[in-house]
Amino acid sequence: MIINKKYQNLLVLLLSIAFIGINLFFIIEEIYWFLFLPLAIIIIILYFISLDAILLLITLLTPLSVGVTMSGGSFGLAVPTEPLLAGVSLLFVLRLIFYADYDKRILKHPLSIVIIFYLFWIFITSITSEIPLVSFKFFISKLWFILPFYFVMIQVFQNRKNLRRFTFFYVISLLVIVFYSIIKHAQYGFSEEAGHWVMTPFYNDHTAYGAMLAFFIPVVIGFFRFKEYSKVIRIVSLTIGVIFIGALFLSFSRAAWLSLMVAIICGFLIVLKIKFKWIALIAIVSIVGLYTFQNEIIHRLERNTNESSENYIEHVRSIYNISSDASNLERINRWQAAIRLFKERSLLGWGPGTYQFVYAPMQLNREKTIISTNAGDKGNAHSEYLGPLAEMGLFGALLMMTIVAMVMVMGLKVYKNAKSPEIKMLSFSSLLALITYFTHGLINNFLDTDKASIPVWGFMAMIVAMDVFHTTKETTN
Repeated sequence: MIINKKYQNLLVLLLSIAFIGINLFFIIEEIYWFLFLPLAIIIIILYFISLDAILLLITLLTPLSVGVTMSGGSFGLAVPTEPLLAGVSLLFVLRLIFYADYDKRILKHPLSIVIIFYLFWIFITSITSEIPLVSFKFFISKLWFILPFYFVMIQVFQNRKNLRRFTFFYVISLLVIVFYSIIKHAQYGFSEEAGHWVMTPFYNDHTAYGAMLAFFIPVVIGFFRFKEYSKVIRIVSLTIGVIFIGALFLSFSRAAWLSLMVAIICGFLIVLKIKFKWIALIAIVSIVGLYTFQNEIIHRLERNTNESSENYIEHVRSIYNISSDASNLERINRWQAAIRLFKERSLLGWGPGTYQFVYAPMQLNREKTIISTNAGDKGNAHSEYLGPLAEMGLFGALLMMTIVAMVMVMGLKVYKNAKSPEIKMLSFSSLLALITYFTHGLINNFLDTDKASIPVWGFMAMIVAMDVFHTTKETTN
């Protein structure tokens, strides 16, 4: 029965008065969570009527999320993104069980198959882990990053407009953090030391912040260069790109600078259509040269005494200082410990997520630095490749490297085969963005955080969606 309009208005009025009254009571009692009840109800409704909107909302909130520790510091959560991701993951699994209507083309895609094997191997090595509780927490967090932002997002990207929305939603919030960081940084005279932490509490430090700035610079520049977009979109994209480049410069993140340079070089190689066989030949010759002259190279590097500083030239030169730069030496210490862990358990590793809790005995006194620790409270292996090697054995590392290689191959394939100029631009920009991250991944790892996981898995989903839905024919939506 439809309620008479007169009574509808009365009902809304009574509910509003009741809500205000209850809120006043809670505010007097210094309980403020009830204020968010209407927002929570809207989000719950969206879960059932528009999962696309929820995923884009999570994307928008990701740069703004903050870490919260619980259970005496033993369990960390990014709020509000990770609880929302858990809800999407649960709904996705339930839908698979009860409806089984997921697009089989996505599941049969080569990259999806490798990612499924990757998740399966994380599960297996969690069972055999040195600390199973830590590993299963790690496995669950991987599920709520990969299920929503790879498997669900591919279907969301079937609507081509969402390819653009996803990028802009993250970029808009990241822009807020950039302004926040620059204003805060200015209060300390843009010093190098302050540049390491002014982005907190939103990003843990300048390396993760710099990685995401480098990640999105190729994308926003791609939007600017695409002449079929409106003048407004292009001007806004250029403005954001310039701001991000300035913010990256102020981040003092050497790895982020380097990763962007690698992406630019790769971009030129792709545009110039340099044949793969020549690139492979140069890579092989370089590897052989590095191996042959390794002693001379190490001796040369050890003579570099440039430290991280506010002098940008010295700061760049300090990238290859392995004689006195504590940050570089600590990375080498962590990598050496990871290799020793791998040698001891080469098949199954020590368990996903356990590196920081088990690597301390593998450190050698001569390799320790002033920032070394035995407490397991200062991060991981500082590598997206050596971390899995230590935690999940040889097969885990190979699966990670296979994912990276396949993303590169698929990105190039989409770029080459795309009929739509927009898809060609988006595939090219997405590929360069992922190159920045996987280059950065040689010396840092952030895929255990929402800040990096959402854009990285999201852009992988974007490439697969373009391959499955948008490559072979023009799409107008």
